[in-house]
Amino acid sequence: MTKQVVLGSLRIGGDAPVSVQTMYDVPLSRLESNFASRMDVLKAMGCDVMRISYPDIKEHDQLERAVKECSMPVVADIHFDYRNALDAIKCGVAGLRINPGNIGDRWKTEEVVKAAKDNGLAIRIGLNSGSLPQNTKNLSVPRLMTDTALEYISWFENLGFYNTVVSLKASDPELTYEAYRHFASQSDYPLHIGVTEAGGTVTSCVRSTWTLGRLLEQGIGATLRYSITGCIEDEVTAGVELLRTLGLRKGGVRIVSCPMCGRKSFDSQSFLAQVQNRLLACKKDICVAIMGCQVNGPGEAKGADIAIAGIGRKAFLYKKGEIYCEVGIEEAEDRLFELIDTL
Repeated sequence: MTKQVVLGSLRIGGDAPVSVQTMYDVPLSRLESNFASRMDVLKAMGCDVMRISYPDIKEHDQLERAVKECSMPVVADIHFDYRNALDAIKCGVAGLRINPGNIGDRWKTEEVVKAAKDNGLAIRIGLNSGSLPQNTKNLSVPRLMTDTALEYISWFENLGFYNTVVSLKASDPELTYEAYRHFASQSDYPLHIGVTEAGGTVTSCVRSTWTLGRLLEQGIGATLRYSITGCIEDEVTAGVELLRTLGLRKGGVRIVSCPMCGRKSFDSQSFLAQVQNRLLACKKDICVAIMGCQVNGPGEAKGADIAIAGIGRKAFLYKKGEIYCEVGIEEAEDRLFELIDTL
């Protein structure tokens, strides 16, 4: 079992559940007016931690507002300038993500660590395969990443700081996998796992699931992120679904939906996109089926708590395998959630 780290109200590592993270996809200079409500939706979908890039102290007020309005612990992502990390602490963040190697002189990192310790913050040492020290000993990349992380940890421990999480990411899935396995064999600090720069939704989900699933089955990984070139809502959906599939997270809606084919008379793909985030925000431990035609619809409905099968401009709602009512497509979403509320 790993050490346990405190990140605001969240516990990472030890006997705590594996948590899901994502990274805010809008520059702080253009912080959304609906930021708070978007964060609430992401939290309801299963997100536990929000990381926000903080490249400029001029955005102090925006970061401070984001911290106050976010319903999850906020981690400030810092590169190069240690003063940004010190200012982020003043904004009230719960944690920092830094790579000591790109901050510069060791004393700068130590100033950040001292301030984090004084204010009860967590720090993630974030290493990527493309930003490592010169490999003077010709080590393998997983070994070099591990040795580098352990060196930085020793700096932290010399200052009496132990509230540390480590990540060792690469865009190559196998390299990422081996780096995490090697580190886990050398240290009991909790790991944030993920494949970086993994591509669009399909490529990222394939690469990340293959890598993270194997690690989690071995008990490696205390928190995770799917890195998707796309919307962060998909990152959260993928992370939560992986944990549910592995039995590491219980509860919530399990969605069953059919692929598109020539038999379809109801656009189940568009309907799923329309209702998916709302379904995933529901905490009821139920199965909901969304089917596109009369061939598989009734059969899947029998195995689901709630189901909807469309035929043309009509939709048939099922409850516990029995037809409940017939509705028009334009009212299908509202009636679906009304039916869910009856459970």
